[in-house]
Amino acid sequence: MGLLTLVFARFLGLLEDWSRCTFNSAHTQEKTEFEMAIERVIIKNYRALRNTDVRFKPGTNIIVGDNESGKSTILEAMNLALRCQLNRRPAAYELHPFLFNRPAVAEFIASHKAGAPTPPPMIEIELYFAASPNVADFRGVNNSQQDDQAHGLALQIKLDEENFAEEYASYVEDADALNDIPVEYYKIEWRSFAWGPTLTPQAVPMKSTLIDPSAISNTYAANKYVVETLRNYLSKPEQVHLALSYRSMRDEFQSDDRIQAINESLAAQTGVVTDKTLSVAMDTTTRASWETGVLPHLDDIPLTLVGKGEQNSIKIKLAMAAAGGCDIFLMEEPENHLSHGNLGRLVKHLSDSCEGKQLIVSTHSSFVLNKLGVDNVIMFDGATGVTLDDLPADTKSYFKRLPGHDTLRMMLAVRTILVEGPSDELVVQKGFQQKHGVLPLQAGVEVISVGTSFKRFLDIALRLNLDVCVVRDNDGDAAGKTALFEDYVGNDNIVVCIDGDNDARTLEPQLIKANGLQKLNTMLGEEFPDAGALEEHMTANKTDVALKLFEHADPLEIPEYIQHAIR
Repeated sequence: MGLLTLVFARFLGLLEDWSRCTFNSAHTQEKTEFEMAIERVIIKNYRALRNTDVRFKPGTNIIVGDNESGKSTILEAMNLALRCQLNRRPAAYELHPFLFNRPAVAEFIASHKAGAPTPPPMIEIELYFAASPNVADFRGVNNSQQDDQAHGLALQIKLDEENFAEEYASYVEDADALNDIPVEYYKIEWRSFAWGPTLTPQAVPMKSTLIDPSAISNTYAANKYVVETLRNYLSKPEQVHLALSYRSMRDEFQSDDRIQAINESLAAQTGVVTDKTLSVAMDTTTRASWETGVLPHLDDIPLTLVGKGEQNSIKIKLAMAAAGGCDIFLMEEPENHLSHGNLGRLVKHLSDSCEGKQLIVSTHSSFVLNKLGVDNVIMFDGATGVTLDDLPADTKSYFKRLPGHDTLRMMLAVRTILVEGPSDELVVQKGFQQKHGVLPLQAGVEVISVGTSFKRFLDIALRLNLDVCVVRDNDGDAAGKTALFEDYVGNDNIVVCIDGDNDARTLEPQLIKANGLQKLNTMLGEEFPDAGALEEHMTANKTDVALKLFEHADPLEIPEYIQHAIR
């Protein structure tokens, strides 16, 4: 027992070093360029993805999109095409009708009922590889683009006409009884663009792993890495001593007085359950070696029992370390359950660990997006992806250095209103609610305080064709402030709202001009004698005043330039 405890203590103490070493070893240092990368994926009829075509670049790719857009599905489909596996099992054992796009299935059924039958739907997933000597054998014309210079592979799940033509014909003969597709008559065809024999996982030169921190399977990856690391770290004599120590624990269990008493009690029941003597003992078969009993612990607590955030962070790191030889990491929402500080550390780990590799990650976190590089974004709508490759260098750097900005909120909104500060935000929200009967967010409209960093957000909006309004003060120079946005003039989706009255420099005098002294005194519960005193108070207490106006039951007259934004 003493040796076992010592070994695990030494192992846990060096776990982080080992994880770091795995990625700073030959796996990354030998690759000064990206030797293996996916450039493009075309998916047809796989779950929510009816007709999808997305391009990727070497290095980091961040998939963002609305709920149910298919972000997770595209990662699953890519993993399926690379490994021919679903849920860690050969895909042939996991086929079911709901893998197929339901509208495609519905159209197939409707065509038969209408007397104009169409062929049964087929799942197609094509991966196009970046050209390199490693994938030379995967070059060929057997792809949907009929490009003989393309390198890649294709996985199809389709009707096995060679073996089940008659059975299929019988199945669809009664159109009225047809209610789904007969996956029992389907087969998987997995080949390179060069055609040739059916692929095997070993034949695919591009090694990948799919990491979902919320999935149980990652615990397996963590345990696997623990065992592999122990094997590498321990000398042969130590491995032998560990095995003997583990066997000794099993022997001690058997000789324990309490276990012997239980077995005597069980023996007395001979003839009740079975005619043979029943007893309990620890498993001593070959498969029950110490490797099967290893479970990662943190401060002597099993990994499965620590906090969800810590679990997910450790699972991601261990799963990546266990797949250290992979060329491509597919990862789903690494931010789950993580605090801001822990998320920052994890993102740095991802960035460092994936140097020289391709990382394709889906996220709902602006922090992850900004920190990994807003220029790596792929705005995914279920069919295609829009990128920010040509984003100005200073804007890329800005969001990386100040990752707290809510860039993702703007990307996913129906419309966004950018304002300078919290007081502007509250007035915009009240005005929107007065006009439309709901708060902006309830209508899919985001109101985001960005200080004076409007240009950074507009650079993104311009490239993603987002609907954005800017609301800002004129600061006594309406013409000058308007000129700052001349690069966006002529874009129908970007509207800049700046009032032309230079005497009303900021929000506070604008509100006084629109509402008058008496009304604002009533709403604020004050008795200022003149507009000058009221403006001084409102300017010195911007957010508090705006909050009072927002919460007051009386309607607020909204300045005209803000009304343009809450259309």
